[in-house]
Amino acid sequence: MLTQQQLDGAIAFHGHCCPGLAFGIRAGEWAVREFGHAEDEEIVAVVENDSCAVDAIQYLTGCTFGKGNFVFLDYGKMAFSFFRRSDGKAARLVAKHDLLADLREQESLRDEEREPSGEKDSTLVPHPSPLVPDLRQQMIDRVLQSDFDAVFSACPVQITMPEKAKIHKSIPCDACGEMTMGTRILCDSELTGGRNLCIPCRE
Repeated sequence: MLTQQQLDGAIAFHGHCCPGLAFGIRAGEWAVREFGHAEDEEIVAVVENDSCAVDAIQYLTGCTFGKGNFVFLDYGKMAFSFFRRSDGKAARLVAKHDLLADLREQESLRDEEREPSGEKDSTLVPHPSPLVPDLRQQMIDRVLQSDFDAVFSACPVQITMPEKAKIHKSIPCDACGEMTMGTRILCDSELTGGRNLCIPCRE
């Protein structure tokens, strides 16, 4: 069970409380209980979307991009995997369909707050509905207060453990002169004329 301080911290880290963050809070709470907190690189989180949820996961688990134990896969799924290097324990969480369907419905209602004004330029103007804030809070409460099994399904996962973060040598790009991680530099006789080029310069 998370403390109020942890909940407040996750909200402050993200900037506001919303249904998406609530999913991340539940996933992060579960991960800390099952795997522990990542003081260094011992715990690895792999997230399959870049929604509000991932902020709560970073804050609660201690997994971050900077430590190399926070991996983003752009799959567009409300799914999160966690690994522990010491014993190879691994599991994946996937949000339940009914909750996600309700979240989409709530988002649709929020979008309906704005409608054409009737002007020739079809400018959208606010059309507030007192029900939307209530629905939003109901969704947050439902995610945070429901049994975990009603929010996520959890299952073991077989996957290659992500490597620990490595410090790579930086070299200057021959076009812009900016220091660039060597693994992101391309030097090819045909493509770059033998010059060391960073990604933006060769594009």
